[in-house]
Amino acid sequence: MSHELRVGVVDSGYGGAQAASVDAALGFALGEDLCVHEHVATPDKLGHGSAVLAHILHAAPGARFCVAQVFHERPVTSAAQIASAVRWLIAQRVRIINLSLGVRADRNALREACEEAVEAGIVVCASSPAQGAGVFPASYPGVVRVTGDARCAAHQWSWLDTAQADFGAVVKGQTQHMPGMANERGAPAGASIATAALSGHLAARLMLDPAADRDALLAHLRAHAAFIGAERRSLAS
Repeated sequence: MSHELRVGVVDSGYGGAQAASVDAALGFALGEDLCVHEHVATPDKLGHGSAVLAHILHAAPGARFCVAQVFHERPVTSAAQIASAVRWLIAQRVRIINLSLGVRADRNALREACEEAVEAGIVVCASSPAQGAGVFPASYPGVVRVTGDARCAAHQWSWLDTAQADFGAVVKGQTQHMPGMANERGAPAGASIATAALSGHLAARLMLDPAADRDALLAHLRAHAAFIGAERRSLAS
């Protein structure tokens, strides 16, 4: 039986052309009672989740997805929604969770959900800003912090090992050549896309070596990074 790799994505949904790669999808909304309610996933109105899936599929075309929708009409969500989404993805037995997002506040529910995912052996990748204060869930122990690195092409990543991020990846991809993306006008860029790209590289590795655990995957990233250390900008840049 062929190995099918499941990648969890917490975002705004997925595009219609990507439906064939999606095994499960569920929406998470914060109600007036301040509780998180599950609902049937709706079409991706923001395009952010579609771009994330496109970048992962670009590196790992055979990946299967479980999509947790936490963004709807606007790119606004809460720690409680993300926490519920992460817990649902743990139950879906995904190997990677992509979180191309971040919130400023540290919340116990989100911290505990991420701890559960890491303890389950899931590689949790989250966006981290290139400068300034850290965000969550990227700042939690065990979460792989990813930011954009302009040095990286689509097939490359960097091992940064800085106060801001563990790894870097492509800042903006050629989305017009990716599944479910017509063109790259207004397409997401920066740490969000870098996180998706790194998740794609991890997914590709897992498809070659399904038995690899989290430590082995991170060792692979460090050993095969195209660049090591922080990106250095010239004074003229």
